Order: sequence, then structure tokens, then C-alpha cells
Amino acid sequence: MTSPRPTGGGSPAHMLQLATRSVRLAAVPLLLAGVVAGAASAAPAAAARTESPGPASLTTSGQLNGVAAVSAGDVWAVGGTGSGALIEHWNGTAWQQVPNAAPAGSSLSSVTATSASDAWAVGETFSTSTKTLVLHWNGTTWKRVPSPSPSASASLSGVAASSASSAWAVGGYDASISSGNVTLIERWNGIAWKQVPSPSPTGNGAGLSGVLAISARSAWSVGCSGCAFGGFAVSLIERWNGTAWKQVPSPSPAGGGVLHGLAAVSASSAWAVGGYYAVSGDSFSVKTLIERWNGTTWKRVPSPSPGTEASLSGVAATSATNAWAVGSSNSGSGSNILIVRWNGTTWK
Repeated sequence: MTSPRPTGGGSPAHMLQLATRSVRLAAVPLLLAGVVAGAASAAPAAAARTESPGPASLTTSGQLNGVAAVSAGDVWAVGGTGSGALIEHWNGTAWQQVPNAAPAGSSLSSVTATSASDAWAVGETFSTSTKTLVLHWNGTTWKRVPSPSPSASASLSGVAASSASSAWAVGGYDASISSGNVTLIERWNGIAWKQVPSPSPTGNGAGLSGVLAISARSAWSVGCSGCAFGGFAVSLIERWNGTAWKQVPSPSPAGGGVLHGLAAVSASSAWAVGGYYAVSGDSFSVKTLIERWNGTTWKRVPSPSPGTEASLSGVAATSATNAWAVGSSNSGSGSNILIVRWNGTTWK
């Protein structure tokens, strides 16, 4: 079974999110379930919390797009309800919805935390235009922090921090009618968020969906170029070398590809995951895509791809011989959870 080639329009500022959201979100409930299971068997974090006890699994209307754990008793999950941004917290015993300062109509895509008193969440806010949204947790409250919005249509899809004074946020914005959507990278320097120049391949749009901060002088970001509706995307990888962001060759399959998630265990061992179009005439199927950084180049690694449509949205690694990637697959009867594991030799 194959799907027709995507056609049509859509806001360029949202092309990356819209093209990948259904696949990316499928893994989030599973991730949260895993966090709850792990946290329930461990002692709560020492940091005091003012949240009242709640259910082990919180039922809230909306969707969760990102999760970050400080410890077994300190976990954040972010998303949106349709009417506003949604933030939930696991305190070692229960999930509790936490108030935030996002404007009405906002949505959060990603969260990162360096300590119990330092976390960031990013996304977008809608009013007469679409603007970037950045929220910060200071240990007591979530507050909005000013962030660059280079155009009337800009959004952030990923955030990562290496310390309290060094963090990155990535996404895309609509540069102009002629050039379409381009990559957006912003940096927290301990005082303010500033836009940083980033490579943006020309032709049918480009955007970034994930970012990984290894240190103040080393970071990765992934996404796609040529990923506006009506065209096939090519996976995009960019690297921060301590001075500038540079595009790095990415081994896209013949049908292109989009990368969503990043993980690293060292400077010479990293993973990027996503999906690509396997094209056959005027139709295509969707297959999982996994690429590995060996310290010199990115190489494509074979990965399981069950069903007719399968893609990976997130990855985590603990060592060179142990990594996990999650996403979804579709065999024609509906969407199913997909989990694959790296055992040091192959993905299963």
C-alpha cells in the first residue's frame, strides 16, 4: 500500500511541523508512560515541590510534544490544549498540570532542563501572526522570556541546554515570498536570546526540528531542506563548532528524508532519526531513517521499517552499544507504536 504524493499549500512557517507532527506525537504517550514507570519505583528528588498530589497518569484534553527529565522525581512534559500551552510535571508520585505565562492560543513543542531550577520550553504563539515562544522555569514559576521572531510567521520546534548560561532553540520562519521558509537558530547566552546565523539551503523551504547541545562549543541540529508541501524533503544536519553553524553532509536516501531527533554518547558517537519517502512512480511509502556520526562523517544505518508507513521521532542513547528510538508505523489498519533498539551491532 502506498500513499499519494503530498500536494497543496499551507503556511511555510508550519510546513515542517505539519509534515511531521502526526508521526512525532505518536511516541510521546509511550515516553511518558516509561518515565512514570521508572519514576514510580525510585525515591522522589530532594528538591521540595508545592504541587498537590494527583493521579499517576494525568488526563488532560490536548497533546504532549516533548519530555525532559532532571531526575526520577523531576520530569517535565509540554504541549498544547488547542486553547493554550500545556505544561505538566512529575514529582515522583504524580503528574500535575503547572500554570505558565504563555499567551492564549500558544503551543509548546520541546522542553529541556539542566537542574530543578532551570528549564526551558519553546514553541509558538498565535494572534494576528505566528511568533516564537520561549518559557523559562526558575524553580518556582514558568515565565515568558523575549525571543527573536524574524518575520510575521516564525516558530521554534526544538530546545537543548548544556548549562544555565548556554542553550539553543531551533525552528523556522517565513523569510519572503521568493525564498519561503528558512532555518532559525537562537542562543541563550545567560542574559538574552539572540538569533544566530544558520545555513538554510534554498529551494522549496527549509527548517530545523531538533537540537542537541553537547557543550558550549559543540552542538547539532537536524531537520530538512526542500520540505515545503508539494516537494520531497532532503535531510538536513548542521553543526556548531564553537564559532559558527555549518551544514554537514547528510546521507539522504533517494526519496529524501526528514530528521527529527538527536542523541549522543560522546563527541564521536551520535544518532539522528526520522523518516523518508520511498518513491515508486507517483506514489510513495514512508520508511524509517537512522544516521550515525562516527566522529568524522554521518553514515546511514539500516533500520527496521514495519508496515507501509513508518517513521522515528525521538532517540536516546546511554552508551555505544545501547540506544533506543521511538516512533510509529502504519500497516493499513491504523497507527501503531514503534520501538527499535541498537545493541551495538544492529537496530532491532
